[in-house]
Amino acid sequence: MDDTPQVGIVGAGGIAPPHIEGWLALGAEVAILRRTGADALGERYGIRIVDTLDELIAGSGIVDIVSPTSSHLDIALAAFAQRRHVVCEKPLAVTAVDAQAMADAAATAGVRLFPAHVVRYFAGYQQVHEEIGGVGTLLELTFRRTVAAPASAWFFSPDAGGGIIRDLMIHDLDQALWLAGPVAEVSATQDPPTADEPPVSAHVTLTHTGGAISHVRADWAEPGAAFHSSASVVGSAGELSVDTDEVGGAAEGSLPPASAADPYREQLADFLHAIRTGREARVTPADGVAAVVLVDAAYASLEAGRPVRL
Repeated sequence: MDDTPQVGIVGAGGIAPPHIEGWLALGAEVAILRRTGADALGERYGIRIVDTLDELIAGSGIVDIVSPTSSHLDIALAAFAQRRHVVCEKPLAVTAVDAQAMADAAATAGVRLFPAHVVRYFAGYQQVHEEIGGVGTLLELTFRRTVAAPASAWFFSPDAGGGIIRDLMIHDLDQALWLAGPVAEVSATQDPPTADEPPVSAHVTLTHTGGAISHVRADWAEPGAAFHSSASVVGSAGELSVDTDEVGGAAEGSLPPASAADPYREQLADFLHAIRTGREARVTPADGVAAVVLVDAAYASLEAGRPVRL
């Protein structure tokens, strides 16, 4: 590909600025699809605004999807049809079936699909992953994530591609898979069971095939609440932990705390290097699909009121 990446952004919500800033820092030429909020982003960052999706895809080597989850599949398929690489915000799709369809379409087209699970690029979580072999047999993992609840109504509706487990907890479901491996059983609770405003809390217990248990909690708090996330890993020979309150505090709104190495830029740099070299990125299409499989199982557990076997 050309030395100057040509990137087309689809989506103009709260997660768009970190992606735009990351691409610009990497020397990319960035365009954004015209939709609500895009004009302000175009003026803020000096990026080109494109009127149609077809035009955006045609002018891009990489399409970066940061739009609502329910739109991911159709946009990705349109990009793959023009043999464009795709970066897609988590979760890949509303269902694991659709997520797998995205992965399969990318493979068929001979292009790359990169699920944007940015927590894998946070220094503290990376360190836990690198050092986990030193704790012996994994016994128990605990994850906690709290943010101010989103403002858009679709985030609260699982049927519309939202829901706290699908939109927020998926970060830590992916971490549980990254650290402890495949899962055999999923059990989920949520308080309240259905909700269209905060506070909302969900708890998912994962039984890994290797015997470890992961406890994963996510909370959508009242507007203005500070971001916080933490993880701990207990093994037969020791334990590891990471806590964002101990590494720089919380940034404004629901974005993770700032650090010396911006995880969004690190994530996009990894994807770009993977395209240029042909190697795997830190997060693969299979990783993105596996996280959505756990989301599907968690919602099935909520509906059935019992654990779900995978």
